[in-house]
Amino acid sequence: MKFSRNERISVLTKILLDNPDKIINLNYFTEKFNAAKSTISEDLVILKEAFSKFNMGKVETIAGAAGGVKYTCGINKTGAKDFIKNLCGMINNKERIIPGDFLYITDLMYNPLVIKEAGLILASVFADKGIDYVVTVETKGIPLAYEVSRMLGVELVIVRRENIFSEGSTVSINYVSGSTKILQTMTLSKRAIKENSKCIFIDDFMKAGGTAAGIINLLKEFKSELLGIGILIDNVQSKEKLIKDHVSLVDYNGFNEEGDISVTPSKFIQNL
Repeated sequence: MKFSRNERISVLTKILLDNPDKIINLNYFTEKFNAAKSTISEDLVILKEAFSKFNMGKVETIAGAAGGVKYTCGINKTGAKDFIKNLCGMINNKERIIPGDFLYITDLMYNPLVIKEAGLILASVFADKGIDYVVTVETKGIPLAYEVSRMLGVELVIVRRENIFSEGSTVSINYVSGSTKILQTMTLSKRAIKENSKCIFIDDFMKAGGTAAGIINLLKEFKSELLGIGILIDNVQSKEKLIKDHVSLVDYNGFNEEGDISVTPSKFIQNL
């Protein structure tokens, strides 16, 4: 059965997007489409140009016997800025403030459209880091961290607040919350991460960075390294952060003079 070029490119696009950062051998496509390698190569050239033109990531041809083609995620900078601007508008609502001056964002963290776009932006930041795992802490940050891990094509690791019998042997550490100064615990199964792994930490909200600092120390127990931190919303009111380098998408600065919630695109987004 023969397929038209439009049909081949449509299916090629779907397969590559569903398998980010994975090398797919050209023989797979020649057999699937009953086409010559030269034909598939021509299709990929068209795909590369289209992805580049619309800033949708990178399609790369890998040479050699074990080579093939690989997709790496990327973003359209204008689209990313527009999304974050709209997200700020969604957050800027007095009704989101709940007792204790906490910001209610649970609906956003479980909104597939929000998480898909935010996850793609954060994944694009770390796409060239050679990441082995995306790490998060239960529970609200899980959807965002999962989307980042999916776009990077790596495993998601969830750190828990307490031991669970089904996790088997675990490693636990105590850390001090950066905002409340309360001693807390985080735990991770010994089977969750291989030694000498490269990780990034993804979370929904950062105050002073105590949780992120705890993750750094926990990974040291696995002889592993944290290469980056990605946050959806950064509470920039907390001036003395326990960690220095992180990427956030939205800055939260409490209330403005009119009594409204003050949220703006982060400096990272502004500088795209």
